[in-house]
Amino acid sequence: MQRRSILASPLALAVPALAQSGAQTAPRRLHALSLLGEPALPVGFSHFPWVNPAAPKGGEVALTALGSFDSFNPFILRGSAAVGIGNIYDSLLQDSSDEASTEYGHLAQWIELPADGLGVTFELNPAARWHDGRAITAADVVWTFETLRSQGRPFYRAYWADVASVVAEGERRVVFRFSTNENRELALILGQMQVLPKHFWEGRDFSRPSQDIPLGSGPYRLERFESGRGLTYARVPNYWAVDLNTRRGQNNFDTIRYEYFRDSTVAFEAFKAGQIDFRTENVARDWATGYDFPAVRRGLVVRDTIRHEIPTGMQAFAMNARRALLQDSRVREALIHVFDFEWMNANLFYGSYARTTSFFSNSELASSGLPTGRELEILQAFRGQLPEALFTQEFRLPVTDGSGNNREGLRRALELLRAAGWTVNRERRLVNAQGAPFRFEILLSSPSFERVALPFVQWLQRLGIEATVRTVDPAQYQVRMDNFDFDMTVDVMGQSLSPGNEQRDYFSCAKVNENGSQNIPGICHPVIDQLVEQIVMAPNREELVVRTRAMDRVLLWQHFVIPNWHTRSFQLAFWDKFGRPERNPRYGLGFPTTWWVDPARQRALAEARRSL
Repeated sequence: MQRRSILASPLALAVPALAQSGAQTAPRRLHALSLLGEPALPVGFSHFPWVNPAAPKGGEVALTALGSFDSFNPFILRGSAAVGIGNIYDSLLQDSSDEASTEYGHLAQWIELPADGLGVTFELNPAARWHDGRAITAADVVWTFETLRSQGRPFYRAYWADVASVVAEGERRVVFRFSTNENRELALILGQMQVLPKHFWEGRDFSRPSQDIPLGSGPYRLERFESGRGLTYARVPNYWAVDLNTRRGQNNFDTIRYEYFRDSTVAFEAFKAGQIDFRTENVARDWATGYDFPAVRRGLVVRDTIRHEIPTGMQAFAMNARRALLQDSRVREALIHVFDFEWMNANLFYGSYARTTSFFSNSELASSGLPTGRELEILQAFRGQLPEALFTQEFRLPVTDGSGNNREGLRRALELLRAAGWTVNRERRLVNAQGAPFRFEILLSSPSFERVALPFVQWLQRLGIEATVRTVDPAQYQVRMDNFDFDMTVDVMGQSLSPGNEQRDYFSCAKVNENGSQNIPGICHPVIDQLVEQIVMAPNREELVVRTRAMDRVLLWQHFVIPNWHTRSFQLAFWDKFGRPERNPRYGLGFPTTWWVDPARQRALAEARRSL
């Protein structure tokens, strides 16, 4: 699960100080919460500015999913949840994809922030209904919170760790109390909660995977499915929020159909055959060479590139520091030197990617240069626990000439490995002092990444390292990730513009051995633990930025991952049957939420396809 890019309102942050001085004791009653100044949209706004409020309803869109599914419960560790199941639920607040740090009242019509900063109250919209017509109540919110924290994925326990209690005060009023008033984002991340129906789950075991069609409150309901192969969501015609400002102009397709494929190559062929309507292209080779087929040449398939301002986070080869083989940071650094990004970008990616050099890339949160000012002050407190180079050298990933002859990188890698106790024996194998070979497996969930992993394996062989690549189906891959049963894998650590509580799940020692946590590399460092807490408790935006940069710098110098690459654009391909708003939101794709089927385009496409 990924968190949203939000924090609590700066107006709310001012409340505790006012309360202490006696200037204000009444709670603030708000329609939205935002970190960076006032929300852009006022009370009673009609619709989000990046939607078409008059978008027509109707039609179907067919999309792809990879792997399989065996459950409709995405909130627990067990099972493989069906794609799109989140469409059936509503959350207390609704984020705006056009603002970096704002959420507006949705299920919760109003938000109250107490003067002491030690809680939040949500007042539910009286119109909110489950699909069976029953009202959504404060008891549903309380049950959801308590169930997710006790039986849900470990993420929830870390994310909501500073919630002391929750109570329902009447049918529509739910009150959360906090153990601290320094966790500034806590009110907003509670607003992200997708509320579940208590009455539906009575008599059911929430902790077990289930294929009972669930009851929701959102714009779509699950209409039918074929276990493991596909499923269809139908738009709810009497959806309670269809004309609410946070939903107007959205969720326009009558049906959203997902077809599952075991292989991304087969999924691409299904798109080319017209079986699938829309795809985001993540393979540079396919984007550069794969779209020369008749429908593209005739203009029936449209390609588009949309710039975005979303932080790209860190995609990387994650090294499992729980393994004895990879516990030494010098060994991990050596493997970074072996990886030749410049050769890959030129020969595999058509020069389309930028190297990722931060866990918070494409944002102001990324560290750069040498630490100075307040960031340096933060890090000085930990100087004896950090490599001295962090203070004297700019962190830079190795850069090659792209020729494929990375002699300097291999030489530096061998120096680091020798310092860590590894030597090359007579058989030209890298071994430790006991004669055990340096051997590990790269675990993948998709064959598409084999073309990246296999050259890396060849480069490792030049040092006498025995690396193998193993690709498993997505369900098996998820089980192995949840149990940290891997040596190296490709991980994507998504970040937002406002990091906070989720950093505990990503980087803290407490999550290293908690199955299902998002601490995939097994990161455990006392300084990182303290910086995580400093980020969570940051008193303002300026302090949040410098504390995040400090943690980013420490993470990079510990060499837990081999950074990959990123792009700052969405690459889209779709059959020309859609209408869409005049512009895209700054921090999202907008599809399928704001697009619609254009009847005239659909008729023209159907006619043209008959002659293909």
